[in-house]
Amino acid sequence: MSARAEQKLRTRRALMDAALAQLSADRGFGSLSLREVAREAGIAPTSFYRHFSELDELGLALVDEGGVALRQLMRQARKRIARNGSAISTSVDTFMEYLGNNSNLFRLMLRESTGVSKPFRTAIKAEIDHFVTELAADLARIADEENRPLSDSKLVADAMVTLVFNQGAEALDATPPEKEALKDKLKTELRMILVGSRTIARHKR
Repeated sequence: MSARAEQKLRTRRALMDAALAQLSADRGFGSLSLREVAREAGIAPTSFYRHFSELDELGLALVDEGGVALRQLMRQARKRIARNGSAISTSVDTFMEYLGNNSNLFRLMLRESTGVSKPFRTAIKAEIDHFVTELAADLARIADEENRPLSDSKLVADAMVTLVFNQGAEALDATPPEKEALKDKLKTELRMILVGSRTIARHKR
């Protein structure tokens, strides 16, 4: 890669990081301006257009990055489960680590999933649907391996992801003790979903 191409990638990264850095519990992506994002990244506003056609394109690139981070989270959880067992406990601990390292990225996806921008909502839904599909496949595989069938692995995965995202929203601005309490609560709730699905499956036999 040429030095010019590398510089362009660095500037693009700086713009994405600048947008993320300005998000908070009180400020969403829709309130950002191109000018302030460019200033935070250390470039002139006119130079922004060499990297993104508009601010929403930058936001969609961040959504894509959020999807990649979720898939990396799942891969990391799989490896830890293979070593340590305890799928739910390990997965929740891994997710909370993800929140700590990607708080504003998760905040963006959470808030814009119900925002006014249809392109944002569509892109985030696609990423979450992909995450649910991968989780459903994992749940079905584990159920077969343990000979403990689930009633509907896709529905179970969907319920779990919805619950995890809702609890994640609470955890974003929680204190360390509050996060620990949320983790314990989430682990119990996820186990209840699994037990419920297994019970339904048994009754269908």
